[in-house]
Amino acid sequence: MSDGAAEELAQETLIAVWRKAALFDRSSTAPSAWIFAIARNLRIDSLRREGRRGSKAAGDVEAEFVVDESPGADALLAASQEDRRVREALAGLSEDQRRVVELSFYQDVAHADIAEMLQIPLGTVKSRLRLAMNRLRGLLADLS
Repeated sequence: MSDGAAEELAQETLIAVWRKAALFDRSSTAPSAWIFAIARNLRIDSLRREGRRGSKAAGDVEAEFVVDESPGADALLAASQEDRRVREALAGLSEDQRRVVELSFYQDVAHADIAEMLQIPLGTVKSRLRLAMNRLRGLLADLS
């Protein structure tokens, strides 16, 4: 446990001792054992809270150095524009070529499975993909 967290736990322990002082029974246990029991229970509660969160929370100083790796607004905009361009280019393909490209790249279907689904020879699937890729290269170059 970090120094700051240990200090926080010690403060919580002293506050609990102060609030529960009237509940202390001198005949049942020593004061130090009672205080240590309170501290131990608070530490267990702290560990349980951290476990529910899935990971230890970063301290205030550590949080300043956490890098936000989510894409920025400019990257999201560029990706959106690129997606639009690709969809426009796909619209320029024949229906047969577009269907093979969508199955292969968007739905991640194997070429042999595409041939079986569309009831066409495997060579035809590969030819349509090759022709579609060549056509898409041309269409995407024209759109830029």
